[in-house]
Amino acid sequence: MTSIQCENMAPRKQPNPIDVHVGSRLKLRRTMMGMTQEKLGDQLGVTFQQIQKYEKGTNRIGASRLQEISEILEAPVAFFFEDASPIELPRRDAQCSSGFAEDACFFSTPLSNPGEAHALNKAVCQISEARIRRRIIDLVETLADSSR
Repeated sequence: MTSIQCENMAPRKQPNPIDVHVGSRLKLRRTMMGMTQEKLGDQLGVTFQQIQKYEKGTNRIGASRLQEISEILEAPVAFFFEDASPIELPRRDAQCSSGFAEDACFFSTPLSNPGEAHALNKAVCQISEARIRRRIIDLVETLADSSR
């Protein structure tokens, strides 16, 4: 490839943080259920490579596809957005008002390592006693608050 061709190539676009978050939640739920990417792909009528792209946030999951995934994985659609951090959008002036509340927000991924978050969640889910699970969550929240 010549340098002229390289200069004309568009830079790679980074995935939207909410797409990455939804994808990580998809992977979390799929692994919690012991389902392979291939099996989920078969049920959706897509390849396991497409599931990989969804899980990485490389490809966006449309609303109807997310609804289908939520039914297969037996989780509400809201599950895929849980724990996403809200970030304020820039305020719009009156001329370009979108009709949404001024304090509208979108989501970004948390700063933690998704692999660690998945491992922690999986381990906590294996604890059968709800009271102990709740105490562990309280402990982790306390530690997180103290590290800020």
